[in-house]
Amino acid sequence: MAKKKFALSVQRSENFADWYQDIVRAADLAEVSPTRGCMIIKPWGYGIWELIQADLDRRFKETGHQNCYFPLFIPQDFIQKEADHVEGFAKEMAVVTHHRLKSVDGQLQPDPEAKLEQPLVVRPTSETIIGHAFSQWIQSHRDLPLLINQWANVVRWEMRPRLFLRTVEFLWQEGHTAHADQQDAVEETMRMLGVYRDVAQDVLAMKVIDGEKTENERFPGAVSTYSIEAMMQDGKALQAGTSHYLGTNFAQAQGIQYNSKDGGLEFCHTTSWGVSTRLIGGVIMSHGDDDGLRLPPRIAPQQIVILPMMRNGETAPEVSEFCDRLKGELDGKEVYGSRLRTFIDRKDASGADKRWDWVRKGAPLIVEVGPRDVADGKVTFLRRDALRTDDGKLAWQSCGGDEFGTMASGLLTEIQEGIFARSEQRTQNNIESGITSYADVEAYFAAKDGKENVPGWTLVPWCKPTGAELIAVEDQLKKSQLSLRVTPFEQPASLGQCAFTGKDAVEAVLVGRAY
Repeated sequence: MAKKKFALSVQRSENFADWYQDIVRAADLAEVSPTRGCMIIKPWGYGIWELIQADLDRRFKETGHQNCYFPLFIPQDFIQKEADHVEGFAKEMAVVTHHRLKSVDGQLQPDPEAKLEQPLVVRPTSETIIGHAFSQWIQSHRDLPLLINQWANVVRWEMRPRLFLRTVEFLWQEGHTAHADQQDAVEETMRMLGVYRDVAQDVLAMKVIDGEKTENERFPGAVSTYSIEAMMQDGKALQAGTSHYLGTNFAQAQGIQYNSKDGGLEFCHTTSWGVSTRLIGGVIMSHGDDDGLRLPPRIAPQQIVILPMMRNGETAPEVSEFCDRLKGELDGKEVYGSRLRTFIDRKDASGADKRWDWVRKGAPLIVEVGPRDVADGKVTFLRRDALRTDDGKLAWQSCGGDEFGTMASGLLTEIQEGIFARSEQRTQNNIESGITSYADVEAYFAAKDGKENVPGWTLVPWCKPTGAELIAVEDQLKKSQLSLRVTPFEQPASLGQCAFTGKDAVEAVLVGRAY
């Protein structure tokens, strides 16, 4: 049997990492920039981010948050105020030391006379500078809760960059809130984790497991950190969003206090939470296939792409008119509360080139219209979520133009739900919960290594060790390139003994390989 031909040069089963990079390039999402470790996000990729951003922003505002903006540069002494915070980010910080360049022998270099009195850190996150603002804004219990969000870029010096997953500069949002007491702050922490979970599953069609991170995986300076973890098609975990309860740690470091109702002076309880353009990497690795990207309709910049087929290098007038009428009808339809996003690709290129371009980009519905279709009053369309036919061809379908207009919204809903169902099934099928010892954990992943089946994760009994005992467990896992992912909120009915220490388990923890 002849080998199937796909739109990508690399298949998932051959090299997942190269396949990922091939999709980023072929789908025209982003490219490497001249600045080491940074990326240029192209219109199709940025359009996806804009839709994710818009959905999140709406939810933030519905839960009482307001947007504001803080400086890119943070005085070094602000960072120094929080010792734990410094320790967590120190190796990743970019520092500005001069404010002017000088030409010396034709070469630009920092002017020694322009050295800053105090270095400025390019923000890796904004807890410290936002904490300073909070200390000025909050005086009374009447000022609480204070709920703000910032859409921004951050810089963390990444040594092994990969587009969307790990870059020196990336885009994100960071929420920061201050509360009068622990209960209110913890409720906020969990509320925002729930927002992330809902967006990941309902909008990105990506099944996630939510829970608490282990002690050594907490955000630097946090009392507790919670995350959503998504399983990629290669079985690795992607931490897709985090929410942190910071207690009064940052409030004490930054002097964030308020006069309580009884007249006392109290420290605020604070939270922070964020997601980034890493979500796009998660969408690629969750849903892509060997022909390219497959976008959930809710984040597709164009949900339906109409391709007028040319003959002898020209588009027949009746074909162009048919496409215009079809687009006009579709533009009046809605799905998920928004008008359908439709586009007619009229560029001067062959039908095959345009077809494969949109297949690689992952447009949910691709419609072709040629002279024969117009004569018959029909359209030919491809659901990008459809598997190839038994003979290896793309699964094109045909129906009347009016019929397609009527059922387009329903098709997009089916595609959204179907893509999520596959992600959910993959996650459910690849979490092994019958493992009770570390030897079994090692054996499980060793048996999966180099095989085509998904390695997945293991859910093992856990006694919640701390300090040196926890470090010993983590060091043991690192030998097999494994890590502790999250202790899920949904726990098994019985636990037994900890798989690592033999002590009585108090919960179960997910173990796997991760990005």
